Amino acid sequence: MGSQNQGGSSGGVLLSAMAGAVLGATGLAWWLLSEAERRRQSPRQHRALRLSRLQDGSEMDEPLQQAAAGASRDHELHDKVHELNQAIDDVRRQLESLGSR
Repeated sequence: MGSQNQGGSSGGVLLSAMAGAVLGATGLAWWLLSEAERRRQSPRQHRALRLSRLQDGSEMDEPLQQAAAGASRDHELHDKVHELNQAIDDVRRQLESLGSR
């Protein structure tokens, strides 16, 4: 009877650990997506600032290299989010297989 109880508790610990991993991965994915959105909004804010300075008479040009670097970072961030979503799907499948046993 003791071994059956111990087996149930180790399964519960494993299930809790998997659920924690899924929740952690979901939180990280949410944070990465919010960072990507913030970076996507950033060029718009820079353009609005530049336009207001041009209207005031003080000209401010943004180098093309900075724009290219921002696009590269956004692409890398998108790739990381995609990898994270795949990891979440893998953990979900593992949890489902544990539940069916």
